[in-house]
Amino acid sequence: MEAQAQGLLETEPLQGRDEDTVTSADFSNMLSEEEKEELKAELVQLEDEITTLRQVLSAKERHLVEIKQKLGMNLMNELKQNFSKSWHDMQTTTAYKKTHETLSHAGQKATAAFSNVGTAISKKFGDMRNSPTFKSFEERVETTVTSLKTKVGGANHGGGSFEAVLSSTAHASAQSAAGGLRRAEEELQC
Repeated sequence: MEAQAQGLLETEPLQGRDEDTVTSADFSNMLSEEEKEELKAELVQLEDEITTLRQVLSAKERHLVEIKQKLGMNLMNELKQNFSKSWHDMQTTTAYKKTHETLSHAGQKATAAFSNVGTAISKKFGDMRNSPTFKSFEERVETTVTSLKTKVGGANHGGGSFEAVLSSTAHASAQSAAGGLRRAEEELQC
């Protein structure tokens, strides 16, 4: 019977809706005068105990603060210690370890992939630089630069204006680029 009584008693405090249910029920008709007096006495005793416990708790909290101050502990130190402990506890969990290993492995694979892509791009640029089209374009650029140097250098001696030299160089470059593009298109079609 005692087990049944313990099973019926709740260990959790009353919630808002539970209090509303209890207050809306009218138990006063069901209780005798003697039971009402006992309950009132018990109520006063419980209120006194709660007040005493609050006072004791407040005194203990003040004493705790005093001890921490004497030891040089402050809120910031406590937060650091709590954070360090929480971080350490998290790092020791299997989920963290598995995630760390997975991300580390993925990072290694990504690094290898980027390295391979970089190597492939470098190889393609090397191949492109060695192609006949690029060599032809490079030769035309060199010819244009040489021509420009000659015309600019010759402008002082030959009497041509700087604008005329630039115009003729631009015209030569445009023709060289157009010829290079046609050759590149022809090579791609083959």
